[in-house]
Amino acid sequence: MVLNALAIDPGRTWKGPWRWFDDSMLDCCEPLEKIKSQGITFGKVACLAVCNGAQVEPFRTDQSSIEDFRERVVSCTSSEDCHLIVSYNRAVFKQTGTGHFSPIGGYHAGKDMVLILDVARFKYPPHWVPLSLLWDAMNTIDKATGHYRGFMVMSKLQKATSVLYTMSCKHENWNVVAKYLTEDLPLLLTSKNLKDVNDVLCVVFRSAPSSLRDFIKWIAEVRRQDDGSTVLSEEEKGRVALKEEVLKQIRETELFKNVTGYLGFERSLCESEAPLGYTDSLADIAANVCCQVAGLLTGKIRSLNGCCKDIKLRKSVCKEPVTVVSGTVTTDGTEQMVDMLIPSSETKPSCSFDFDQNSCSGIPPSIGDGLTVLLVALPQDTWLGLKEEKLQAEMKGLTSADCLPTLLQEEVLHLQRQLYFLKADLNISPSSS
Repeated sequence: MVLNALAIDPGRTWKGPWRWFDDSMLDCCEPLEKIKSQGITFGKVACLAVCNGAQVEPFRTDQSSIEDFRERVVSCTSSEDCHLIVSYNRAVFKQTGTGHFSPIGGYHAGKDMVLILDVARFKYPPHWVPLSLLWDAMNTIDKATGHYRGFMVMSKLQKATSVLYTMSCKHENWNVVAKYLTEDLPLLLTSKNLKDVNDVLCVVFRSAPSSLRDFIKWIAEVRRQDDGSTVLSEEEKGRVALKEEVLKQIRETELFKNVTGYLGFERSLCESEAPLGYTDSLADIAANVCCQVAGLLTGKIRSLNGCCKDIKLRKSVCKEPVTVVSGTVTTDGTEQMVDMLIPSSETKPSCSFDFDQNSCSGIPPSIGDGLTVLLVALPQDTWLGLKEEKLQAEMKGLTSADCLPTLLQEEVLHLQRQLYFLKADLNISPSSS
C-alpha cells in the first residue's frame, strides 16, 4: 500500500500494462509462504521496504516518545512525500490477534485520533483510535525478537536503490550469518595473528557458517511472456546495462582480485568441490530462478525438480554478454513462459573456475562478486581487532566505499541499510559504519 502510494516503480508489470506492487513481489527478505504462516518482524519489514526502493526511518517505542510519534503522524498525514507504518499489538484494542502492521491514513487534531488503514480488511475496516491508545499498543514487546514494537516513516529514495544485490533472509540460518558478520567476526579477528590479506580472508570465509553464500544474493529480473514477445524494451535494456555496470565496477576493485585469488587457491586444495558451493552454471541459475517464479505464482515453495522446462539461453553474438534466459514454468498443470534478464560483464574473474560461457566473454554474477560487495558493506570497525596496524589499514582501504564509483557506492549503501535493519532483529547493538 505504501510503496504504491509513494509511486515507487516496481520495474515490472502487475497485470496487463499496469505497474503496481503486489504481494507476490515482496519476497526479497523472507519467503512469502513463511510470512503467510508466521508473520514478519519489524526489522524485516524495514528491510523489505528498502530493497524495493523506499527510504525508511524506524523508531521503536523505547527509543522514541509519544510526543515524537504525534509529530511524525502530523507531518506524514499532511504530506504526500512520506507515509507512516505502525507495528502494534491488536490485543490492546481488544481485537483478535496479536502483532500487526498497518499504515496510518489520517489524523484528527481536535480529538487526537489516528485513522488506521487496517490491511486485514476482511476482519476490520479502517477505524479511528486515540493516538495514546495506539502508542500503548506499540509500546509492547514482540516475543519473536525480544524488542519493542514501534513505527517507521517511509519515503521515496531520491537516488537509485540497489539494482543488483540484496541480503536475503529466505534461509533458516540467516540470523546465524548476520550474527557471525556483525558480532562474532570482529571478535574472531582479535584472537588471530594474521600477517596478510589472504590470512584475513581465510579466517573470514573458513570460519563462516555454511549458509554465508545464501545471505548475499543477486537479483534476477523476471517477466511473464504474456504477449509472447521476447524483445527487450529500452527501459529493460537500461536496467540490465545499469546492473552490468555495477558488476563491472565490482570486478575492477582490488578487493575483488584478492577474493577471487583466495577462492582459486582454496579450490586448488580441493578440486572435487568448489569453495562455498561455487559450482553454479548459468543453466542452474535459470532453473533455480524458474522455480522461485513457480513458487511466487502458486504461493508455495517449489522443489528444483519438475517445475521448469525448455530453458533456453539467448545471446546475439559471442562477443556480447548473455542477457535473457527463457523457460517454461509449470504450476499446477498450467504452463507460463517467463524471461529472466541476467546481467553479465566482459570483465572476467581472475580465477579459472568461474561460469562456463562456451568461451563467450560475458560472465554473470558469481559468488566472488557477492562476497566482495558483502565485505565492503561490513562496518569499518570490523577490522579494528587486527593486531598488525599495517594490515588493519590495508583491510580498511580495500573495504572502504569512499573511493568507489558513485553507482557502486549506492549499491554498498543499500546493503548497509539492509544489514542495519536485519541487526535490529538480533539481540545486538548496531555498529557504526
